[in-house]
Amino acid sequence: MLILLTMEPWYFILLEGWWWVFLFMTILWLWHFPLRNAAIVDVGWTFSLVLLALFFYSKQPETGIRHLVFLLLVALWGLRLGLYLFFTRIWHSEEEGRYRQLRESWKTGIGMKFFIFFQAQALLDVLLATPFLLVMADARVDMGLWEYAGTAVWLLGWLGETIADLQLHFFKKKPANRGKICNVGLWRYSRHPNYFFEVLVWWGIALYALSSSWGWLGMVSPLLIMYFIFNVTGIPATEAQALRSKGEAYAEYQRTVNRFIPWFPKKQTM
Repeated sequence: MLILLTMEPWYFILLEGWWWVFLFMTILWLWHFPLRNAAIVDVGWTFSLVLLALFFYSKQPETGIRHLVFLLLVALWGLRLGLYLFFTRIWHSEEEGRYRQLRESWKTGIGMKFFIFFQAQALLDVLLATPFLLVMADARVDMGLWEYAGTAVWLLGWLGETIADLQLHFFKKKPANRGKICNVGLWRYSRHPNYFFEVLVWWGIALYALSSSWGWLGMVSPLLIMYFIFNVTGIPATEAQALRSKGEAYAEYQRTVNRFIPWFPKKQTM
């Protein structure tokens, strides 16, 4: 049964949640100037989703195991990914090539354009948090079939993404691999196993919300994630930067390794 959170309309709750992530992203935008690293937006995008989950949870007057487990899933995903991004892309790190490329292409008004970019991520978070609101607004406290199925898919995605990130991190740490393409472990079977398992995480979240009233609206989150991964800030930007920095070696990697779904590599063409 869907109830009004603390007697407030759902759209007011969303607007209030958006306000908090707007403020959070504004702080990170201000920080990116002395930091000289716009990649902090990626950390903010992740932590903002945890913030929204906590906010929606706080608005539910009758929480139970169903709400708590969901909150833990979002928190575990967000904290792991956010800390990984911070320590690999921000802490003692130069700004990523794709953000340097944005600075070069924008030329003027870079600060304000980055502000819009940061706030676009905040707005995206509000849309992605749709299943969060659906779960927290539902008064049922016990888990059912969809919740267990969603948790299982989430766990597979979370473990896969964690392994892929660790494999990439340790590959890059070895001086002998400097400038080389990571093609070991999961990266031997997919050029973007981290994105593949990230999508699984979001499908798990959507499945978890499916038994809630209007739960089908939660499907907007994995579909949005897939759209952005395939068409905007995910694979296109990552591969364009890899081609600029690694040239023909990455082109060969593209020809032999699946773009997204892990599968056996093709024979080398060189």
